[in-house]
Amino acid sequence: MNYGYVKVAAAVPRVKVADCKFNASEIEKEIIIADGKGVQIIAFPELCITGYTCGDLFAQQLLLEEAEMGLIQILNNTRQMDIISILGMPVALNGVLLNAAVVIQKGRVLGVVPKTYLPNYKEFYEKRWFTSACDVAENSVRLCGQIIPMGRDLLFETADTTFGVEICEDLWAPIPPSSTLALQGAEILFNLSADNEGIGKHNYLRSLISQQSARCIAGYVFSSCGFGESTTDVVFAGNGLIYENGTLLAANERFSFEGQVVISEIDVEHLRTERRVNTTFAACHANCVSALPVRISTEYVNSRDLNLTRTFEPHPFVPQGIALDERCEEVFSIQVSGLAQRLVHTKAKSAVIGISGGLDSTLALLVCVKTFDKLGWSRQGIVGVTMPGFGTTDRTYTNAIDLMNSLGVTVREVSIKEACIQHFKDIDHDVHVHDVVYENAQARERTQILMDIANQTWGMVIGTGDLSELALGWATYNGDHMSMYGVNASVPKTLVKHLVKWVAEHDMDDASRATLLDIVDTPISPELIPADENGNIQQITEDLVGPYELHDFFLYYFLRCGFRPSKIFFLAARTFKGMYDEETIKKWLQTFCRRFFNQQFKRSCLPDGPKVGSISLSPRGDWRMPSDASSEIWLREVEGL
Repeated sequence: MNYGYVKVAAAVPRVKVADCKFNASEIEKEIIIADGKGVQIIAFPELCITGYTCGDLFAQQLLLEEAEMGLIQILNNTRQMDIISILGMPVALNGVLLNAAVVIQKGRVLGVVPKTYLPNYKEFYEKRWFTSACDVAENSVRLCGQIIPMGRDLLFETADTTFGVEICEDLWAPIPPSSTLALQGAEILFNLSADNEGIGKHNYLRSLISQQSARCIAGYVFSSCGFGESTTDVVFAGNGLIYENGTLLAANERFSFEGQVVISEIDVEHLRTERRVNTTFAACHANCVSALPVRISTEYVNSRDLNLTRTFEPHPFVPQGIALDERCEEVFSIQVSGLAQRLVHTKAKSAVIGISGGLDSTLALLVCVKTFDKLGWSRQGIVGVTMPGFGTTDRTYTNAIDLMNSLGVTVREVSIKEACIQHFKDIDHDVHVHDVVYENAQARERTQILMDIANQTWGMVIGTGDLSELALGWATYNGDHMSMYGVNASVPKTLVKHLVKWVAEHDMDDASRATLLDIVDTPISPELIPADENGNIQQITEDLVGPYELHDFFLYYFLRCGFRPSKIFFLAARTFKGMYDEETIKKWLQTFCRRFFNQQFKRSCLPDGPKVGSISLSPRGDWRMPSDASSEIWLREVEGL
């Protein structure tokens, strides 16, 4: 099973200018390497059979005939291979010459795509030798004794994907041919290029490819010529780049003196999901595409076992290095701005927040503090309420009090023990039975206290629940599930810890920083069950519902990418190898799927809160799901793993 991945390659072979036999042999070597690694489609540079820098030699009949003989050599020697190859060569047609891409498979030429935009400025003089596809009326060409479909509107269909081809300068045009090809159904775009070097040009090129692959919601494979091209006036470093929807998957070593093959896998299943979700893409198709493309079917080949070379971050919500600082700053700023607008609009006099000494309430408190500071309001308007219960430990209680004091907010303490004991008497529940009634009564008592204090202080209750808890339904309905504005609602648990640590290290005094760092190191727990005999937390959330790093991984690929459970399991097993065995991953994936569906009713009446990333579970925005949808087909697939 290939899980929607298509293995592609960008080749950068050595060349000798005008030595077609040598070049064909080098191309063959790289096709053989790629085929042996399971590559399904490989692209070579522009005019790779002759070399790009032949200049006026392109007018020589001998060179054109040798180029065709080189193509025949490649066809003959790759006839037994399943791989599809895209080669660059000059193609003669009725007295004109085309700079073309030739698509071949199993000894057959499938189609010819001529270059649309010919650069004729600065160091480029392509119009001196070639004719643009715009000026050609024919839709076929004779090549290697065959009549071959030809045009810039060719789409090639395999069993796994549809792809299109453009050549070098085409990408640099205001409206590249690849844009139209993508709207017509191409999921992977190949560019055969001869891109010379210049200061700053490489970074611009990468940006250009990244943006085009993102705009087209497509894979983009770029192959540009390298060592061996003439250096009379310019230098070609050789670029092999593979992008998917704006993200770089693989790149070669530039300025290499040897041939190279860059390989990666493009997730066309993900691209299809993105296109379905992005209604603008469909609107562009309807408004911009008038002519029908020419569709060419490739030969069906049996799928090989997928040897995935791509790697995946175990924490997809948490970037690495300097990007983490940038992410934390941006997320925190969004939270602060969202809360500020709501406070100003409602003319609230205070922000009331329950402080447990855990990560989520700590982050919400920090957001409140920053918001009040930016608004120029006194921090005394923030009412932090600690509500010790049956499971509160000395560590979390002390951290809650210390943090509120060091931040200078109003501190209130209201024990819930007596109220809950009385409540248990009222409903005839044994206080020694630590069941769901015992736990949820505490959560609802705390919410009632916060709501009443908010009324008392003309304020708003600030919610603390995070995205991961909402996905799992790990909240008491109408308890901690409810607030007047939830600042953490789209922040995943794996990012919450980094946000708190980031604020501690960038914007806190020593006392607050020490408390915050201890909170970061505290096990995650709702503390609804009494502590053990040593006063330690007995109810650890991740022991009950599973590791949040796994659930956030599941959540990202389930919601952001629309992947099925078997594919999520496949990726998780590879990504967390050595950390969790497959049975453990399967167990918690089953929990995720079951709880995600069963707990939707809690998300259907979610308080307002700011969206900070690409995923939100707001029923008014990103996620509209019936509360009574069946999880049967997802759970059945998990059980079959």
